[in-house]
Amino acid sequence: QMQLVESGGGLVQAGGSRRLSCAASGRTFSRYDVGWFRQAPGKEREFVAAISWSGGTTYYANSVKGRFTISRDNAKNTVYLQMNTLKPEDTAVYSCAARPSTYTAVVSRREDEYDYWGQGTQVTVAS
Repeated sequence: QMQLVESGGGLVQAGGSRRLSCAASGRTFSRYDVGWFRQAPGKEREFVAAISWSGGTTYYANSVKGRFTISRDNAKNTVYLQMNTLKPEDTAVYSCAARPSTYTAVVSRREDEYDYWGQGTQVTVAS
């Protein structure tokens, strides 16, 4: 079993930045791909970004491309989501998720393909 704990959420002004962290324990973290997803009030959860086991492959939703950066430090069992130029529409609960890597060039953007989930952290962007 893998445990994931997100941190770094909070209230930020539009145009500001925030860095989220996803700390993992319980399994060999470097063997897992990790994704960030978010769910705004009244909306379905959506894909934000994903990173391969090595950090060599990353994917972003079009809505965050150029503003968000996903990275990982396997020595610290942690994945980060650096969020810049935040907009009110980025307000959501952000959750990280992990799945065993397939060691291919493809990293899943589908939430139903992730096995382990954190509890989420709230990010609120004030206009």
